[in-house]
Amino acid sequence: MSKASIVREWTRPDGSKCVGGSEDNAKAPPGSLMLYNSLLDEKVPFVPASGPGSKSLSWYTCGPTVYDVLHMGHARNYITFDIIRRVLEDYFGYNILYVMNVTDVDDKIIIRARRNYLLAKYKEGKHTDAEVKAFAEKAVQNSFAKQRAKLAEAEALVVAAKEEQEAAAADKKGVLQRQLNELEGAIKNEAHKLSQIQTALRALGQAGDSATIYAVASDFVAEELDRDQGKSVTDSSIFKAHAAKYEAEFTQDMDSLGVRRPDVLTRVSEYMDEIVDYVKKIVDNGMAYKSNGSVYFDTTNFRACGHNYGKLKPWAVGSSALAAEGESNFETLEKRSNTDFALWKASKPGEPFWESPWGQGRPGWHIECSAMASTLIGSRMDIHTGGDDLRFPHHDNELAQAEAFYYNEGCHQWVNYFLHSGHLEIEGLKMSKSLKNFITIREALKSFSARQLRLLFVLQSWNKSMVYGEASRAEMKAREAQLKNFFQNIEVAVRGVDEITSCAKWQAEERDLSQKLQAVQNQVHEHLLDNLNTAAVMDTLSELIKSTNIYLSKKRESASAAAPAQPFLLRKVASYVTRMLSMFGIVDASWDKPGFADAAGGAGDAKGAGYLDAFAAFRDEVRSLARTKADPKETMTACDRVRDVALVELGVRLEDRPDCKAIWKLDDPAVIKAEQQERAKTASAARSFIHGGVQSILKWNRFVYGTPYQ
Repeated sequence: MSKASIVREWTRPDGSKCVGGSEDNAKAPPGSLMLYNSLLDEKVPFVPASGPGSKSLSWYTCGPTVYDVLHMGHARNYITFDIIRRVLEDYFGYNILYVMNVTDVDDKIIIRARRNYLLAKYKEGKHTDAEVKAFAEKAVQNSFAKQRAKLAEAEALVVAAKEEQEAAAADKKGVLQRQLNELEGAIKNEAHKLSQIQTALRALGQAGDSATIYAVASDFVAEELDRDQGKSVTDSSIFKAHAAKYEAEFTQDMDSLGVRRPDVLTRVSEYMDEIVDYVKKIVDNGMAYKSNGSVYFDTTNFRACGHNYGKLKPWAVGSSALAAEGESNFETLEKRSNTDFALWKASKPGEPFWESPWGQGRPGWHIECSAMASTLIGSRMDIHTGGDDLRFPHHDNELAQAEAFYYNEGCHQWVNYFLHSGHLEIEGLKMSKSLKNFITIREALKSFSARQLRLLFVLQSWNKSMVYGEASRAEMKAREAQLKNFFQNIEVAVRGVDEITSCAKWQAEERDLSQKLQAVQNQVHEHLLDNLNTAAVMDTLSELIKSTNIYLSKKRESASAAAPAQPFLLRKVASYVTRMLSMFGIVDASWDKPGFADAAGGAGDAKGAGYLDAFAAFRDEVRSLARTKADPKETMTACDRVRDVALVELGVRLEDRPDCKAIWKLDDPAVIKAEQQERAKTASAARSFIHGGVQSILKWNRFVYGTPYQ
């Protein structure tokens, strides 16, 4: 089937068919949630598989392949879908079964673990600097030749694609143009890789000692060692330990970013029996075949059985240049068609293996997700998510596998809504490990807080590519500063206001601000219904903040006791903003305590604010006494007053010491006050006793001497 002749189709949960490009696809009752569905690449109404009134959803998301550290491109994906999950759960009230896989058996893990092991062994060997340099130069030269051939192949594909696109009929140019655009993007990636190898070659020429050589060319050296010695690595614990290390780091990074943990975590290594059974059923259904101990999916027979292959990215089918990184064995004589793909891979030396009806081997890249998700969710899934680079071949192959598995049940659409997060780009290229242009999450967290990184993604459309550049980072910092100032302004305005005795009557300004809040609430709701448009929500909240700041400015200018700023209204505004930020995961605070949770961003702890109030008032008094050159006794009286009044109200016992260094202790204010009253009573009794004694002496002096005692 020609790529250009494929028609994009999607079946609504109610069973009605939709064809790509039709105006009817977006038709929905007013107030419907619309989501951008990759199955059509259009916004369509969202309806749960269990019915339009249901609040139950099933969601499977592709988790990490745990072979290396995570970078900001990964953060883009996981934070984005954490935000979407929070909105669906916390705002729209859906009850979601959220399943995430961990790929701990995969080509990338095997290769990286093996190479790290061989490189470490090589470094332990007694090699001279000259020997290391010679081996490194050979390794880099081999990589250069290989990469130059890949670039030439990509350039040839672009030339052919341009010719096909120019000659195509008008109704087919759209799909072919997308293919051409992606092939041109692939050229940029391959050219960037070649440039990096050339840079390594130049640096290697100037390197003298082994440490410098490894710093420049360790990846190339490891690749060359693996080519020569990879088959000798047979200890399965090497692969297990490698995957376990990076799974632990993944969990730590997600916790650092505030990403909610899944309800169910599935590891490939723990679902081998289910995966083998899944493959067997696809074979039994006639849509897979055995070849030299491996099992391949039969895309030709799949289509002959009435299914479409390549629903998410039809223009990429059959193109190795557009296959996602890691799709190994794309071209092989074992396959009947170049579009077929491995369900089970026969064991090779230097790889871990499991037993199966076809001999020792391991799962292909794609079968794991179909098998594990089917085990937990079944034959119909509400939402499936992942990065845009997983569309093809991974997600397209998942869909095909599941439809083949459920063939006898008439399954033609395993997933109702496929959501893909946009790429994170840096310097015009997708951030990726293969391009070596990435910033790790841990490196990013040294420069930015988790809140700032989340703000960075909330301010972008979730399904479109975004640039990790100075402009986006500057916007994020400006928005954070606006939010901090807003919460601080609210705190200052309501601090110390006696809400019982102050005037509570609303004036025109209060009515205007209240109407603005209601309008913003309606606008935010509409933005969230429109493909969860968080960027528009943040813009709308910004307008509410500006209106609130104008309101506060007017109140400060008038300074009228008859028309003060209304704390109830201000708290309502701040609580709403906090609710929205909390829903996005930007703040971790309850809605009745508005503001950022940390002291730098908002109201913080009320007692903490009280301490600061007491200090500020004491400082003002001392400064006033100093300016008027008051008697030092007045300063001492001020010191006693803050000790005996202000701090007591805060539960602080301040005790003077002979060395003039006071100590403080925390206690119940009522207890401290009771002790003060008891001391005052004792002191009063002592004064009365002394006064009475003095009076008696004076009387005796007058009686004896006729004069008072001098």
